[in-house]
Amino acid sequence: MISKIAEVMLYVNDQDKAVKFWTEKAGFSVISEEESNGMRWIEVAPAKDSATSLVLFNKEVVAKMSPELNLGTPSLMFFTENLEQLHQDLTEKQVTVGEIVAMPSGKVFNFADEEGNYFAVMQA
Repeated sequence: MISKIAEVMLYVNDQDKAVKFWTEKAGFSVISEEESNGMRWIEVAPAKDSATSLVLFNKEVVAKMSPELNLGTPSLMFFTENLEQLHQDLTEKQVTVGEIVAMPSGKVFNFADEEGNYFAVMQA
């Protein structure tokens, strides 16, 4: 049986730019960085003890190694304790953010990384 989602693989065009976005703008930390056989991957997470992390891979390298993979960005939903504060912080860091919207399940907004991939955040 599967017990949890451990890592989400994000395929990006520029790993260094992606790391900078997730650490400097989204507040994540680099958990690990590895390189082997021409493949480099960087694991980032909101905290060192997070149950789930993002692993950033170079899209071009992965496409050459595994052309059958879907390299599209997954639709991810993050949770936060203080939605309004996070919205303000991301706005001040000049991140593209959407309006805060009240949904039946709670307040939510979208934001985009430097490559135009959109993610959602909901009040926990």
